Amino acid sequence: MNEQQDLWTWERGYQGLQGAPQGKLWGVPRGGQIIAGLTGRAVNTPEEADVIVDDILDSGATCQRYRTQYPTKPFWVLTSKTDDPRWVVFPWEQQDTTADSEDLVRRLLEYLGEDVSRDGLKNTPGRVLRALRELTCGYHMHPKDTLTISFDAPCDQMIVIKDIPYYSLCEHHVLPFSGMVSIGYIPDKNRVIGLSKFPRLVEGFSRRLQVQERLTSQIAHTIMDYAQALGVGVHITGEHMCMKMRGVRNSGTMVTSALLGVFREAEVRAEFLRLI
Repeated sequence: MNEQQDLWTWERGYQGLQGAPQGKLWGVPRGGQIIAGLTGRAVNTPEEADVIVDDILDSGATCQRYRTQYPTKPFWVLTSKTDDPRWVVFPWEQQDTTADSEDLVRRLLEYLGEDVSRDGLKNTPGRVLRALRELTCGYHMHPKDTLTISFDAPCDQMIVIKDIPYYSLCEHHVLPFSGMVSIGYIPDKNRVIGLSKFPRLVEGFSRRLQVQERLTSQIAHTIMDYAQALGVGVHITGEHMCMKMRGVRNSGTMVTSALLGVFREAEVRAEFLRLI
């Protein structure tokens, strides 16, 4: 927004507050809470309030939901996009991006039918964001960098690392899936990868929104390209909550594999599968 629009927002906000309804006010999180607080007549629950307030009427979905839940309580907004199509950005929306993100979680909880003001949910938005950051920390990792350290070793035979646990989130429903990764490779030029690098490589790719098929391919191709391997085999099992908790609500284990280089040869493939 330009300077003139910012001034318009401040003036409109001040004038709008002068017209706030009388009585006790409960603010819809998060913008409505600020409006209610500025009037000095905020209460902690919608049941205590005479009027439910919000900062802006956008699609109208929030207004409709509260009118359905509290049909006897008026729903008042500071400004409405239906009255003026210009996008309104209030000062409190520009200062704290974390709070804005928490507001998205609150709106989601409200959509599910929850009362976000009750004790058990007051700090939930922040906890959800912290958990999601931890579960998707792979976006801030560079898996390929984990393989830059290798060691001289007189080895030209297959090396297998079995049963590396992983935990990931399905990109289709953002529900967890987890299982085990087994990796085999044949080094070239007597250079072997440090053992601790493989779990880090798996974590770097799995701690993202994923599908198991892509996860398998990413691990295999990264080892093949950066370790100068003669061949790579990756075998992954996965149990998917998006199938167990919803949809068909059935159990089952998904198995994926990727075979590159000499691992495509029947004899090498058979040895790898036998070892894992």
